[in-house]
Amino acid sequence: DSGLGCYAMTPQDYSKFGGFFDKVIRDYHGDESGSKKHETDWNTDDADYDVRKLGQEELSMRVRVGRNLVGFNLPGKMSKEERIKFEQRMLPAFEQLGQKWGGNVHSLTPDFGDDGVNPNLITQEKYQELVDAHVMFKDMAADPYLNSAGISDDWPYGRGCWQSEDKMRIIWFGEEDQLRIMCMKKGSNLLEVFTNLNQMLETIEQIEGVEFAKDENYGYVTSCPSNLGTGMRASVHVKIPNLTSDGTDKKAKEVCKPLGLSVRGTGGEHTPIGADGTVDISPSARLFIKESEIIGKLYEGIEKLMEIENA
Repeated sequence: DSGLGCYAMTPQDYSKFGGFFDKVIRDYHGDESGSKKHETDWNTDDADYDVRKLGQEELSMRVRVGRNLVGFNLPGKMSKEERIKFEQRMLPAFEQLGQKWGGNVHSLTPDFGDDGVNPNLITQEKYQELVDAHVMFKDMAADPYLNSAGISDDWPYGRGCWQSEDKMRIIWFGEEDQLRIMCMKKGSNLLEVFTNLNQMLETIEQIEGVEFAKDENYGYVTSCPSNLGTGMRASVHVKIPNLTSDGTDKKAKEVCKPLGLSVRGTGGEHTPIGADGTVDISPSARLFIKESEIIGKLYEGIEKLMEIENA
C-alpha cells in the first residue's frame, strides 16, 4: 500500500542505480518525454497571492522543503554515530540562525557518546508538548515504512528541531530527510511564508560546512523519490464543510485530484479531517516544477476548490 516502495540510501544512489531509479522517478512524476531536467526558481515577480481576494480570511499556512547534506549518508543508511555527528554538524548553523531569528534547539538525543552530555536535551513532557503543537515530528519507530527502510533506526538519537523565537521558522533534523526546513503562519498572503522560507534557505546555504546535496537531473536530493526536485510541500488549512459533509475527505480528494492537489487531515498524513470540515490541501507536484509555480498552483487550487465547495 506504499505509493512508491523504495528509498535512496545515499545521495549518489540516484546516479549509481540510475537504471532503476530513473524509470521509477519519471513514471511517478509524469515525465513521458524521459528527458526532463529539474530547474530551481523562486522568482514570483509581482504575483499577488492574497487569499482575501478569494473570500478567505486568515488561513494556517505552511511551506516546507526536504534537504540533505553532502558528505553524509541519507537517514536510511546512517549509523547511530553518524546521526549524532550530523546533529553536531548542524549546531553552529542553528547558532547562526539564532543570531538572526532567536529561538532554541530541542533535541531528543540522550547523549553525544564519547563527546558526553547533550546540552539541548529536552524532557519527554516537553517533547510531547512540541508534538501536540505540530512543532516536532512523532515517534518514527511507529511508522512501518520508515522502519522497513532503516530510517527510524537508533531512535531517538540524532532527532530534534530548531524553532525561531517568533515560532514561525522550524527545522527538523533526523526525520525522513536529514533536514525538513519550514515556515508556518496564520495569515492571508501565501507569499509571506514562501519568501520567509527562501530567505532562511539562503541563510543556511551560506553557513560553512553546510552544502545541500543535488542531482543534475532531479534537483535537490531526498530519501524518497516522491520528494525529489523542489522537496517542497506548500499547504493551507481550508474549511470545506459541504465537500466533507459525510465526515470524510473522500469527496474532497475526488474533487482535488484533477486540480493537482493532495488532501490530508489537519494533523498531516493519515490523520482525520477537522470537525468543522477543515482539511489540509497542497499541490502534489514536487519535481520538474519550479518553486514559484508550486505556490501559484496552491493559490489557483484554493480558488477552484472554493468555487466547487460553494456551487
